Amino acid sequence: MGTEPRREAESLRGSRRSTARRLPRRAAAGRRSFTSTLKALDDLATSGAKISVRITDLDRGTAVLSGDDFVTLPVAGLGVVPLLIEVASGFEAGRLDPLEIIDRHFVEPVGVAGVWQHLKAPALPLSDLAVLTASTGDALAANALLARVGLPAVRSRIEQLGLARSALLDRFRDERGPDDAPHFALGSSRELADVFAALVNSQAVSPGVSAQVAEWLALNHDLSLVASATGLDPFSHENDAHGLLFINKTGRDAGIRVEAGVLAGPRAGVSYALIVCFDDLSIAHRLRAHDAFRTLGVDLMEYVF
Repeated sequence: MGTEPRREAESLRGSRRSTARRLPRRAAAGRRSFTSTLKALDDLATSGAKISVRITDLDRGTAVLSGDDFVTLPVAGLGVVPLLIEVASGFEAGRLDPLEIIDRHFVEPVGVAGVWQHLKAPALPLSDLAVLTASTGDALAANALLARVGLPAVRSRIEQLGLARSALLDRFRDERGPDDAPHFALGSSRELADVFAALVNSQAVSPGVSAQVAEWLALNHDLSLVASATGLDPFSHENDAHGLLFINKTGRDAGIRVEAGVLAGPRAGVSYALIVCFDDLSIAHRLRAHDAFRTLGVDLMEYVF
């Protein structure tokens, strides 16, 4: 999957990497085995975990690594990415006012993640809610955005993006009853990697929408999984002194860990996605899943540098 990037387009990836000296492509040819990642994922699969992984070379548009990348699995909070794309599209088209104030008292309380529930400000503009959603995985802010744009609009946007194996099923909830959707969102690693590639190549809806969503995601604080290998500051990593371009989004729920993003250095750039659904029976089971993400991060850094 993936298409050859438009080199003439002003993309986030191009503008942020223009000052880095590109080494010959064949210089990285021997760094593509991802042996450690494959072993870690194989160990997880042997223990019963469900895994979907995809790594796409941004320059070539070809798969570097794929495994069950077409399989649809729950993606937890990573499902907010299509929501953010719809919000940014509404801003650009004038359907939504970025400064429209939303009062949280009109949104059903949810405490699974985020900071708005702890703030004194009872109301915030839509643009700030988008920042909270992208940067801290704020469930209350995401639900407020979803209530404003509507679930049908996000589902329509998912269809327009060509995501046949992805869906936003419901809002965030503290508990899911028998009458609720079993998950917040579903997706496949191939489609998640494609969405992030489209964002940095200015191809998600429009260059303006792509840049806005990428800017929001660049504020993400969760660098504990794949991103732990980057050495970036979780709270300030927009302008890296070593020429590293990085945006990501994670998703977490009981027995679910997901991360998708873009990582680009002087030698190469990739979009990636990894979904792991596992039996969260103990801390050891959870840490084993986390270690697989971190191993992938190390292999990705070796690929792009």
